[in-house]
Amino acid sequence: MTDPTPRQVFIQGITVEGKTFRPSDWAERLCGAMSCFRPEGVRSGIHAFIGYSPYCVPRVVNGVKCVIVSEKLRDVEPMAWDFVMGFARDNRLQHSDACLLPEEPPKR
Repeated sequence: MTDPTPRQVFIQGITVEGKTFRPSDWAERLCGAMSCFRPEGVRSGIHAFIGYSPYCVPRVVNGVKCVIVSEKLRDVEPMAWDFVMGFARDNRLQHSDACLLPEEPPKR
């Protein structure tokens, strides 16, 4: 039996009032703050590559800047999960449960 796919939360850069959230690099900043939370076995520290955590990544979805947060972040560090979800709540950002579909390889 395989584990169920973890839930993903899409935090959109649009407030519940319908306004675009600012600053424009909010998603990259939030994901940068979460970049240290990574799966076991992924290299971290001074010799690691700079990059985002796979549990919290910025994306543009239908022209809207978003942060996609995997529920696995809660397993790795519950306080990090609470921070990200609190950020969305405190800034009145729209969010929804969804699933990021893998991109199709380019057709040749």
